[in-house]
Amino acid sequence: MFGGLSLLIGGRFSRAKQRNKMVSFISLSSTIGIAVGVAVIIIGLSAMNGFERELKERVLSVVPHGEFEGVRGPMGNWPALVKKAESDPNVVAAAPYVRFTALAERGKHLKALEIRGVNPQLESQVSLMSEFIDKTAWQHFKPNQKQVILGKGVADKLNVKVGDYITLMIPKSNNMNRVEAPKRVRVQVTGLLVLNGQIDHSLALLPMADAQNYASMGDKVTGVSIKVNDVFMATQIVREVGSQLDQYVYLRSWKQKYGYLYRDIEMVRTIMYLVMVLVIGVASFNIVSTLMMAVKDRAAEIAILRTMGATDGLVKRIFVWQGVFSGVFGSIAGSVLGVLVAMNLTGIVNQLEKLTGHHFLSGDIYFVDFLPSQVESFDVLLVSGTAIILSLLATWYPAKRASRLNPATVLSGK
Repeated sequence: MFGGLSLLIGGRFSRAKQRNKMVSFISLSSTIGIAVGVAVIIIGLSAMNGFERELKERVLSVVPHGEFEGVRGPMGNWPALVKKAESDPNVVAAAPYVRFTALAERGKHLKALEIRGVNPQLESQVSLMSEFIDKTAWQHFKPNQKQVILGKGVADKLNVKVGDYITLMIPKSNNMNRVEAPKRVRVQVTGLLVLNGQIDHSLALLPMADAQNYASMGDKVTGVSIKVNDVFMATQIVREVGSQLDQYVYLRSWKQKYGYLYRDIEMVRTIMYLVMVLVIGVASFNIVSTLMMAVKDRAAEIAILRTMGATDGLVKRIFVWQGVFSGVFGSIAGSVLGVLVAMNLTGIVNQLEKLTGHHFLSGDIYFVDFLPSQVESFDVLLVSGTAIILSLLATWYPAKRASRLNPATVLSGK
């Protein structure tokens, strides 16, 4: 009974016009503060979710989860290594690759590249690289045809498009301590790798047989890449497989090159949770001020309720409900605003980039050149729930003060 009455009176106190304009202003500011805090935290967490999604679905779908590279140079008996690696239950597939550095030349434009020679059929088993390349170009990516697939960033740097020719200057390897002129190979750009990130600005693909020929490797390869069933256990799986091999190899996993990205995302997410409590907590302090002033503003009404038989508990619950209304309204408004902005964050940032003429995320520095976003219902519930709980805690002291008012003192005006 008293729960329903306290809710009714608390709601009327919240909706009623305050006699003191300052109370109304502080009440509104506290609600706006909670709403803005909730919205900002939801947007920030959604951005972190977006970066994590792009890391998993874009970067880790293309880069090898693990690599075995020959210690004594190119590996000749690589089919046995592939077979041995694939025999491990945690390894999904394995594929050979050839890797070396080269300098791409187009007119006056020069660009240092990481050349990766791959077998399209085998490479498709260990990575989803083909999904970011034109299907026709990937299907016709065959040796002895002077082909190359460039990253989109590399193509932009060299000012080339599909169908143009570039020159690759490949350093010669020899056992003599002397400098030799690099091998020059003219190849045609038959496709572009479009990942919208750092990889685009440094990678070029060649058919494996062509890469072996240009690097004078014969039928040897630089190493073998693998795909594992648990990408976050890649380092342990690579070590287990490497310990079973009968040749000396360097062991590498994606964490050595891109692990810092995942650690940074998790660290920022943890900081965001801490900031969430602090920001919403500071906003909730305004509720304390609001309710303290509201108690003074409503002192006469409280005194009348006490003379009519209202208990201390009823008076406390009235002001608890009044504070919760501010927190709930601010939380709901902030959640709606935050979700709407987060769902359209990429488009909003793109429009800001067009208006300002400034690109916030450069593809040659970051692993994506846009601001991704992914709204998670758990984050929305967590942030809004935290706001409501902190708002509830903020009502405790003012509600206690209201329950201790002396009706005789208030009504007598002393």
